[in-house]
Amino acid sequence: MSQSPLDIPDDLQACQALIAQLSITVDELTDERKKLLDEKAELQLALNKLMQQAWGKRRERYIDHPDQLKFDFGDTDEAADAAEGLAEAIEESEIVIPEQRRKKQSRKPRNEQLPAHLERYEVIADVTEELRICPEHGERKLIGYDLVETLEYIPPKLRVRVTKFPKYVCANEPDCGVAAAARPAGLVAGNRYDTSVAAEIVVGKRGYHLPIYRQEDYFAGSGWTPGRSTLLNVEKASAELIKPMIEHWLADVLAGGLIGTDDTTVTLLLPTAVPGPAADDPRSQRTREVIARAIEEDKPSLTARMWVYRGIEVPLNIFDFTASRHRDGPDEILVAGNFTGTLMADCYSGYQGMSLRSDARIVRAACMAHARRKVFEARESYPLLSSQLLAMFRQLYDIEDRAHDMNATDRQLLRDQEARPVLQRMRQLIDSEAAAQVLPKDQFGEALTYLRRNWDELQVYLSDGRLPIDNNDAEQLMKQIATGRKNWLFIGSVAAGERAALLTSLVSSALRSDLDVWVYVKDVLDQLLAGSTDYDSLRPDRWAVQHPEHIRVYRQQERRDRADAKRTRRQKRRDQANRRSG
Repeated sequence: MSQSPLDIPDDLQACQALIAQLSITVDELTDERKKLLDEKAELQLALNKLMQQAWGKRRERYIDHPDQLKFDFGDTDEAADAAEGLAEAIEESEIVIPEQRRKKQSRKPRNEQLPAHLERYEVIADVTEELRICPEHGERKLIGYDLVETLEYIPPKLRVRVTKFPKYVCANEPDCGVAAAARPAGLVAGNRYDTSVAAEIVVGKRGYHLPIYRQEDYFAGSGWTPGRSTLLNVEKASAELIKPMIEHWLADVLAGGLIGTDDTTVTLLLPTAVPGPAADDPRSQRTREVIARAIEEDKPSLTARMWVYRGIEVPLNIFDFTASRHRDGPDEILVAGNFTGTLMADCYSGYQGMSLRSDARIVRAACMAHARRKVFEARESYPLLSSQLLAMFRQLYDIEDRAHDMNATDRQLLRDQEARPVLQRMRQLIDSEAAAQVLPKDQFGEALTYLRRNWDELQVYLSDGRLPIDNNDAEQLMKQIATGRKNWLFIGSVAAGERAALLTSLVSSALRSDLDVWVYVKDVLDQLLAGSTDYDSLRPDRWAVQHPEHIRVYRQQERRDRADAKRTRRQKRRDQANRRSG
């Protein structure tokens, strides 16, 4: 395939980035060619061996068979003499055979100490009479102990709290009746299950992805064998309790003005009958239509959707469930919810007309990572053009790397000064004569079309320093649904999907703030049962301020270490590019 001439930019930094990307492309193609040549050689050798076995001279044919005898020259005197002669020849010719040694990687010493906050108890090891008493001098004197710490694991412990409610009557006054203490509200009728049980069920399924049938075995190991319906009833009661709070949090996310969104598939089992529509609920009517059509087609299930609305500045992740990928889901949340601000999303058609449907209240920002991915996947068909585009994408992300620790104002200023010119050169390239020669149906042509069609949306982040360059943070939240989907496999009903969205919102938001999720969920349930409506104080980020002892500091450190390592790798790459160009 013919290639267009290379468009060399005038800017020195852009030239360096282009040279670095071209070098990477050449290395990748060289490695790929070497790999293919090696594979070809191996296949040719295998083919030659098979041909020799099947069609060679009779005395040279060999078919592997258990009765076939083999010669072994390894232990003969002739083989030993040959080995000595070869060693002497190498020594006489002064051939130096380099010694292959693996380079040892420096590792940080591991801290083998057990955590100091764990409960400790002492056990004195048994000693024999022979060790304690010396045959010559009698009983030995104890001078101390050698300490060995051994970690033990105790399975979760269940216990029953018996609460006695006093009852009083007036002596000899039966008409006065019985006076008794008020019963506190419980999750389920009779208050048979504490919020600690509910927290374990919720976190087990939404945090550790344990389906209900596995949780049966989990609780059975502690001495209680609940029915699945019991666990589901506790989960259902928890979802109903937190629903007003999650709706309040959604309002906080919408008020923040900056949202990232994405969606993924979940399998919804079909009911035996079409659910009745709700006159004042457009989503209910749409759900009924989708389910009715699937039942007519005799399908056992349909592909539903789980959406996430991630506050970019408000640290909350709100999930939503719909029976299909119809735009009613985002429209109901964002358009009907009077969201005003910027929506960072992919180029799904349901998002593209949202600005018109919202009377321009909503501005859509496109994800730069999506655009780069399409170019990267098509790089082999047009290596020169793709190398230039990938070099520009790399420049954009290098700028974001340097702007990571800046405030929003300084970040926007840096983008105006450095990122905007890069995007201008990128636009010139995709509109150039060389790019116009790429066929639209070609994979690289589709990548160029994607860039042209969403060009304005890709530049939205330049005008707001609070916006990220891509939607990766929202997309990574879909892993929480995907991992769970591999375990619980499907959602049994529309109502179950809505409960799953509520509980996942609670757990995911707690994980985002690096909390001990079980402690947090239990405290939230306790306060809501007690009648609290202070939903703002129950937000994970604000709850963490009041309970710093329940923050998982090691998660924060891991994230910082990964970010530092990533920035270090990028800085080394930039330094190598500068040395190559210099």
